[in-house]
Amino acid sequence: MASSSPADSATIPSAPLRVGIVGLGMGSVHLEAFAGLPGVEVVALAGKEVERRTQLGAQYGVPVLLDDWEALVALPDLDIVSIATPNALHHPITMAALAAGKHVFCEKPLALDTAQAREMVAAAIEHDRVLEVAFNHRRRADIQYAKRYLDEVGIGRIYHARASWKRRAGIPGLRSWFTSKRMAGGGALIDLGPHVLDSLLFLLGERKVVAVSAVAHGELGRAGYGAMDRTEQMASDTGAFEVEDLASALFRFDDGSSAAFEITWAGHTADDEDISIELLGVDGGLRVFVPRYASDDTVRIYRDVAGRPVDIAPEVHVPGGEHPIVIAEFLDHVRSGQWEHRRGEFALHRTEILDACYRSAAEGREIRLES
Repeated sequence: MASSSPADSATIPSAPLRVGIVGLGMGSVHLEAFAGLPGVEVVALAGKEVERRTQLGAQYGVPVLLDDWEALVALPDLDIVSIATPNALHHPITMAALAAGKHVFCEKPLALDTAQAREMVAAAIEHDRVLEVAFNHRRRADIQYAKRYLDEVGIGRIYHARASWKRRAGIPGLRSWFTSKRMAGGGALIDLGPHVLDSLLFLLGERKVVAVSAVAHGELGRAGYGAMDRTEQMASDTGAFEVEDLASALFRFDDGSSAAFEITWAGHTADDEDISIELLGVDGGLRVFVPRYASDDTVRIYRDVAGRPVDIAPEVHVPGGEHPIVIAEFLDHVRSGQWEHRRGEFALHRTEILDACYRSAAEGREIRLES
């Protein structure tokens, strides 16, 4: 039987939603977004860095400041738990929050692996609560424009795609939790990969990946190259570089199409914080190319007109502010009381794909995904 919350938004739709946030890094982004939306009260903040926690609590007027996420989840009058912690904590916090009757908004990735992700989705179903992940990149105005163009005009059958996020020196701390296998679950692929993968699948209309062949390398990180200056990141448990700084994969989709997928934290290349999604269709092509988080001139459409190749450059401005958009949508889903298909199911498929990439790289073979 599904559990009920002391402040169930399905039965009290007009009551302010009370939010608790775990994590003080990306958690500050969640905090700013929740605090800026109507009908929301951020009532609790949990994190180990006392000075940072105190500063954020004072800045946003958060009344309850805690060391441990367990104490936050146990608060009886909380509707939502927002998770912005190292990846290894996503599963235990989500499981505890759902069991306590809270809705969950989680930073990407959903989980470290498929087994954890499946447990989280099953718990959301069992406890009748919303579970969603912060896939904010798909809310960029250029991605949204590309999706509308594909739906309204189209480029014919899309038979192949290329998607990547490439950095020249973008390892978020060589001795941070990001480079710990236990704390992060992986490196560049599990850090940047979820955003690119989500945007790609969104543009492709949620095609299903059925097979993956991948490689992964951690050469630059182990040699001491490619670090960002990110001194605020939580330290790793070992201080070692244990993950990949480059992953490359070939995806096969259920309709026979394919995609080349590459994610890098670091490389001695011209690529320097470049995001690209290129779709090859029978009647045309479309590319979203975002160098260094550019906000203009990021969309190109390629077609033949009167037998000649033509490049189309639509005017699309990206104003930013995607986190508040995705959080506002999450809140709308919670308030609606219609929670079926809001249990993290599409985030689960993304975790299955990334997990298959890691297995393929480790085992040196193609991995078929379960149907």
